[in-house]
Amino acid sequence: PGHADAGDTSIPSPVPFLSSNAAAVTAAVANSESSHWSLAHSSAIYRIDEWGAPYFSVNSSGNVVVRPYGTGTLAHQEIDLLKIVKKVSDPKSAGGLGLRLPLIVRLPDVLKNRVESLHSAFESAIQAQCYESHYQGVYPVKCNQDRLVAEDIVKFGAPFRFGLEAGSKPELLLAMSCLCKGNPEALLVCNGFKDAEYVSLALIAKKLALNTVIVLEQEEEVNLVIDLSNKLSVRPVIGVRAKLRTKHSGHFGSTSGEKGKFGLTTTQILRLVKKLQDSGMLDCLQLLHFHIGSQIPSTALLQDGVVEATQIYSELVRLGACMKVIDIGGGLGIDYDGSKSGNSDLSVSYGLEEYASAVVNAIRIICDRKSIKHPIICSESGRAIVSHHSILIFEAISATVNTPAMNQIDLPLIIEGLSEDARCDYWNLSDAAMRHENETCLLYADQLKQRCVEQFIEGSLRIEQLADVDGLFDLVSKVIGAAEPARIYNVNLSIFTSIPDFWSIGQVFPIVPIHRLDEKPEVRGVLSDLTCDSDGKIDKFIGGETSLLLHELEGNDGGANGRYYLGMFLGGAYQEALGGVHNLFGGPNVVSVLQSDGPQSFAVTRVMPGPSCADVLRMMQHEPELMFETLKHRAEEFHVDHDNDGTNYATLISSLARSFHNMPYLKALSPCSYEEVHNAAAEFGASEDEQWSYCYA
Repeated sequence: PGHADAGDTSIPSPVPFLSSNAAAVTAAVANSESSHWSLAHSSAIYRIDEWGAPYFSVNSSGNVVVRPYGTGTLAHQEIDLLKIVKKVSDPKSAGGLGLRLPLIVRLPDVLKNRVESLHSAFESAIQAQCYESHYQGVYPVKCNQDRLVAEDIVKFGAPFRFGLEAGSKPELLLAMSCLCKGNPEALLVCNGFKDAEYVSLALIAKKLALNTVIVLEQEEEVNLVIDLSNKLSVRPVIGVRAKLRTKHSGHFGSTSGEKGKFGLTTTQILRLVKKLQDSGMLDCLQLLHFHIGSQIPSTALLQDGVVEATQIYSELVRLGACMKVIDIGGGLGIDYDGSKSGNSDLSVSYGLEEYASAVVNAIRIICDRKSIKHPIICSESGRAIVSHHSILIFEAISATVNTPAMNQIDLPLIIEGLSEDARCDYWNLSDAAMRHENETCLLYADQLKQRCVEQFIEGSLRIEQLADVDGLFDLVSKVIGAAEPARIYNVNLSIFTSIPDFWSIGQVFPIVPIHRLDEKPEVRGVLSDLTCDSDGKIDKFIGGETSLLLHELEGNDGGANGRYYLGMFLGGAYQEALGGVHNLFGGPNVVSVLQSDGPQSFAVTRVMPGPSCADVLRMMQHEPELMFETLKHRAEEFHVDHDNDGTNYATLISSLARSFHNMPYLKALSPCSYEEVHNAAAEFGASEDEQWSYCYA
């Protein structure tokens, strides 16, 4: 209805599914809502003030900004993420760095604030409760082993005796090297499975005057430590990991409890004490370690675990061990969805202050009751330290189309090829539309669509007719208010590489447009990545949503040159280390950004380019130099000398070299001809050798 000529009697008279008056009212409401859209609305729908405080907010331009010093950040110190993207992605000729997205933005100022805030929370609790020892944490490098991250944490934590934790031999080497520049009292906690080489390395660290603790996680490890320490003439400091009964039921609690992967039972601990005593090394046992699991949801559960562990600690003191440190492990959680809930893997019901107060209180009460000296409190809080300081920024490059307008659907073409049953469905649909019977409309539209699909499969309906029927069904669904399917936004990203926890364990992170937040987002969308894999999509978001409110891609977006940028936040822990190279998409470019007093409020202090196509090929044992030579000889063999578009042999070889050199991700370019691409490739240099050396520079 509403499409045929006025004199055409083969279909009903023009009665649109939605009256012009209703359409006008709907448009007016939409315009009214849009005109009153505020930054507060955007902050609310994306929960920025909940999960982002105190480090992220929205400025008056509608862009997400970083508050690098948390609550102590002044207005002029805020860093606009869109300006960072512009600085990084603009060509060098325009003053930019000429890098492609996706991009990881690291913020050392935020990292420093997290270390300081964690220490401050424990110091405040210690003073308030008259606790008679101190706190000194360690950072578990498995959360993010990047050199700059580890070095920064050691530097920022030096005034607080902040140390590192390692769980493997490479991590131990990393920690040893970093701590050479740290506080001499900083702990080097050696966790994980151990062989003779691991234990020897830890003992060497002790010889190098690093404050090393070898934590026994398996009972047989004590024999290695006793034997090797005697051979190397090193008096070790030993810790033991207790397998507690306390555990939480969420996904991250699987490493705790009596059936946990690590730790010793009470029976095993007693045997270990006996072995150390018999070897004259019981005084070496100085630390008790436990771990309830990551993302501990509540302080009540936390206190249960700390109380149980402190009881074990006090018993070790009674048995003659020279106990000094209680290591509460990790578990300090992140509020990924801003719900402040203790009933979800995505949130926690406490802050830093409540966490520290609960730990100090539980240890103090037990130790006072047993008349035991208060131990040094150590924690291995990795997720809570590094999550906020890293932001993944990527671009939506295209999206599926909207529901077609009525004048785009050729109704006579549809009717022309319909079977008798399908034609009846069409007439019934038309009658129901005239009577404004919405549910009946949807019923007959669905029947019509299914019959037409059957006809198409049989070969009696053309693809043009089927497309029009699909469009008609979508239009009917939209007009009567049926839930419109979420549109697919294609993003220049590999989820497997950059957000592996989403794919592997369903971990949800806050994802937000980093600009245009002064505009109303009108589209429900899901995100689809570049990989040729059906799992390469994000269709779960914070708040239990299966789609994300997004803006239309087309049009002027206020300074981003028509591009649409999204940010994934709180992903600084684990994602870079766990990411793979599925479809040979390597990691993104990485920049470090510090707050500065310049006009932009920031300075890019370090750039770490992501792997090129050649780099990821090498990871899979390919040899890019030989591949290049093979392709070059192939061009010579087939006499590729002068193509129809004017491209010559030298330019073609330059283009190949450029392809090896560039990142695997899509490059944002304005439409250009094939010739322009080759002209750009030819800019590498005068000779093939120069071009190839540039490719591997």
